[in-house]
Amino acid sequence: MASSDHTAGFEPADRLAQDRESVRRRFWIKFKRVMAQLPFAEDLLAAYYCAFDKETPRHVQAALIGAVAYFILPLDFMPDVMPLLGFTDDAAVLATAIRLVASHITQEHRDAARAALKRGIDVDETTE
Repeated sequence: MASSDHTAGFEPADRLAQDRESVRRRFWIKFKRVMAQLPFAEDLLAAYYCAFDKETPRHVQAALIGAVAYFILPLDFMPDVMPLLGFTDDAAVLATAIRLVASHITQEHRDAARAALKRGIDVDETTE
């Protein structure tokens, strides 16, 4: 009988999430490359800002950093290069994480995400 491990497929994201600086750096590289294709770009950025906010509780940071780590993985359940379907798994993981911690994603996080998208993402964003 198969293992009852409920984390199958998420192990690489879990390992990546342990290195917060790598998540930050790799997030911005991938986000800049694909943001025009992401209908959930604003939610992803708000989750990112919440995850790295010093005021956010650790368990919320862990959930959101895990979702962001899954987004930046080059190989995931549904490869991102597939037209129309490539980011559906990323969106599902992000939506689940956001639903779990929605009360911690503040209007300030959402405003920062909206402002970043409005002005365009520049190199300075990677050091926030």
